[in-house]
Amino acid sequence: MTQPRVLVVNNGTLSLKQLRSRFEELGSATDVVDAASVPAGLDGRYQAIVLSGTKVRAYDREFYKPLVDLVTSAGVPVFGICGGMQILAVSAGGRLAEGPQRVGGFTVQVDKEDPLFTHVKPSVTVFHRHTLYLQEAPEGYRSIGRSEHAPVEFLRSEDGRIYGAQAHLEFRQDGLEILRGFTQLYR
Repeated sequence: MTQPRVLVVNNGTLSLKQLRSRFEELGSATDVVDAASVPAGLDGRYQAIVLSGTKVRAYDREFYKPLVDLVTSAGVPVFGICGGMQILAVSAGGRLAEGPQRVGGFTVQVDKEDPLFTHVKPSVTVFHRHTLYLQEAPEGYRSIGRSEHAPVEFLRSEDGRIYGAQAHLEFRQDGLEILRGFTQLYR
């Protein structure tokens, strides 16, 4: 079997190396483009798209329009991590709000029936580094994980193709296992 390829869109994350390393550890090759240079299409080269965290540009719909167009037309599984999830949510009409700064490991309850969470328990510890929070799932999405600080820790499109995580899954063992669940969607 050919090694699957993941297009990683770098939105300005501080942990690009760790994110790529996790996908490579799970058996996927990765290529990186920055958000301003996304291709118009995948041309069959990639089996998935991952959107990295960002530095608070999630509100900039015009800047991210080419990225959102790629995500909606690609037909492959997509995972937005932290700011990547926020970009997807804002583009679908979601609302972000300032909240307490959270840095470190935090406990999140997940919906075990979702295939993303095949390899974890109903309560996971994931790494956070942010102050913006999605208040509710936008139309066409639903919350599949929550915590005492955020009603939408994990997000899934109704068709099950697009996922998002408030946490940086490139850190901590539970994050790796959630990414393992995602890789099973495109293998």
